[in-house]
Amino acid sequence: MKVILLGSDHLYQMLGMSEPEFEHLFRIRADFDDEMDLEPASIKDFAGVVAFIARNEKLTPLSAGAVAALAEQAVRMASRRDRLSTQFNSIADYARQAAYWAGCESSSLVEAGHVRKAILEKRARLSMRQEYALNSIDRGEILIDTSGSRVGLVNGLVVLGGVDYTFGLPMRVTARVSAGREGLIDIEREADLSGAIHTKGVLIITGFLRGRFARDFPLSLSASICIEQSYGGVEGDSASCAELYALLSALSEIPLRQDLAVTGSVNQYGEVQPIGGVNYKVEGFYNVCRRRGLTGTQGVLIPASNVDSLQLDDDVVEAVERDMFHIYPISTVDEGIELLTGVPAGVPDSPGGLFPAGSVNGRAEAALRRMAEILRNFSREVGGI
Repeated sequence: MKVILLGSDHLYQMLGMSEPEFEHLFRIRADFDDEMDLEPASIKDFAGVVAFIARNEKLTPLSAGAVAALAEQAVRMASRRDRLSTQFNSIADYARQAAYWAGCESSSLVEAGHVRKAILEKRARLSMRQEYALNSIDRGEILIDTSGSRVGLVNGLVVLGGVDYTFGLPMRVTARVSAGREGLIDIEREADLSGAIHTKGVLIITGFLRGRFARDFPLSLSASICIEQSYGGVEGDSASCAELYALLSALSEIPLRQDLAVTGSVNQYGEVQPIGGVNYKVEGFYNVCRRRGLTGTQGVLIPASNVDSLQLDDDVVEAVERDMFHIYPISTVDEGIELLTGVPAGVPDSPGGLFPAGSVNGRAEAALRRMAEILRNFSREVGGI
């Protein structure tokens, strides 16, 4: 008798550590990827598996368009435009549901429209939490602006949901600043709501501020950053760009556009790094804007390195094509702050020199210098008493 076990790598490692004989009993291990490259050969294999499922389960035959629609969904599930998901249990579910809708129309073939209907119907069945959140935004219970400009406040983006259903939502990210020695205070961390990766992202922002502005004077700053109306745990660094923009706005006193939302992580050199769930996040802000009415100025800033991950819903793509909604790929913090403020970020007049006075960086630097001077004078006064 041969015994074959299927499971996750994490489970394999746990069994190996808890039972010394496990690796001796199961000597041969093979890793299986849940994605494959998107290329002609893999598309052919994908179509073959779908056809096998249809024959094996006696489903209505699928047209080429239906197979293509399933492949599009597999690309979305893989979160990369050059990859296909191999989670065929989920693909088979969509094929079964599409066949049901084809039967309702007495169609001899499952068409692309039936696949799209199956996808939309599944979302409708599982979207109660999303609808509740969107209704809360509509009623003003969750505070989100999609027009105007505010100082120290920007729309961040989060991904919520579980195994069966995932969705994105905008959430306010705010910053307040003053002279002091406390540095950057992460309110989520102080409230024990922050995970280790989110805390690391906040510390990276402090490193960015020191490296960019405090080369010849001490960073004498007390600042708090907060993801507003977040009452559960916060994990991940995908809000670090938004947190930095809110902080730069608070320092420079230059308002940020509220018709834009931001996602992306940042490193100490101000480079914008890729994040997960980019499709859900873009669609999350789009849904809020759509319900309020698209203005033609709204959009989302995403990391340029996430462009290959975009596989957006048809209505979002259509809105972008009509120039009613926008997606801005950015590679640096400076690119993003210029989009959010309409003010030049500013480049030093020489290596290690000063930033232009009217630029975002120049005004932030001037504010930090004033804070250092305030603290220096205060320390002298206290010391002289």
